[in-house]
Amino acid sequence: MDLHIVWFVLWGVLWGGYFMLDGFVLGGGMLHRVLGRDDTDRRVLINSYGPVWDGNEVWLVTAGGATFAAFPTTYALMFSYLYTPLLLLLFALIVRGVSFEFRGKEDGALWKGCWDWAIVISSFIPALLFGVAFGNIFAGLPMDEAGYHGSLIYLLNPYGVVSGLLFVLLFLEHGALYAALKSTGALSRRAEETAKATWIPLLVVAVGFLGYSYFATRLYDNYLAAPVFAVVPLLAVAALLAVRLFLAKGKTLAAFTASCATILGVVFTGVIGLFPNLIPSNLDALYSLTIYNSSSSDYTLRIMTFVAFIFVPIVIAYKIWVYRLFRGRVSAETLAGDHEAY
Repeated sequence: MDLHIVWFVLWGVLWGGYFMLDGFVLGGGMLHRVLGRDDTDRRVLINSYGPVWDGNEVWLVTAGGATFAAFPTTYALMFSYLYTPLLLLLFALIVRGVSFEFRGKEDGALWKGCWDWAIVISSFIPALLFGVAFGNIFAGLPMDEAGYHGSLIYLLNPYGVVSGLLFVLLFLEHGALYAALKSTGALSRRAEETAKATWIPLLVVAVGFLGYSYFATRLYDNYLAAPVFAVVPLLAVAALLAVRLFLAKGKTLAAFTASCATILGVVFTGVIGLFPNLIPSNLDALYSLTIYNSSSSDYTLRIMTFVAFIFVPIVIAYKIWVYRLFRGRVSAETLAGDHEAY
């Protein structure tokens, strides 16, 4: 197979894996003060994803590293054109990690309250910016021979905002389901009710996003050319409907699994629609960055492919082991006997 296509698929897998895994942490962070009614609830929430949140960031680092190594021109221009939003995103992710670690260092209400709000805000900003960034990539950036002609305000166009809202709601649903799965008692029930309440606006925005994409992007061109790929967005829609069906039956684990499938389906719907572009130009297709005009040499791609086929399965096996090790629900009782807890 063409190595450019192999790395394009791996690029999509890495982004899909990151959004599926860190999505529930971002969603849980945004719901930190809604679900957590007191300090114990909030500690339960943080400790539910505490053992895994930083490991999830590996997928983000690897996705960025894969872009740098396989498609260096795209990496260089993307970080130049989108410098301000990517810097804001990086700062927010740093603040979120610091908040998890620092919140429990003091007992004062003001101290914990400030870090609680820091968790909420630093979870909302990345969720929104990821959606805005990918929405603008789907629609194409104003690029020509002179470079990029947009700004931060340009990125907040109606389609970018709808995409950002879709990501925020996807992660809210994902985070609420994870909290329901990992907590007990009233907190678990509250998280489950929040997931039910979030599902309807998520469905409305998802339908609006699919319709808006027809007019604002060229994502559907590949599906019209090869209708077999339409199975991906159809599976994403089916998975989203399954989330609500499983919630109604009280099957939280099945609903969370369906939510994972929804996020992967949304990411790959965009990836398939983009092909062969990585960042299309909405001024002239001649200036679009594709997997062919922005890739590394064939020799570099061969070396990277050899390394990836060895180490990616090892990383996946390690992640499965970690999630299995920290399976089970978190409660006030489990925190009381754990001196390493957040």
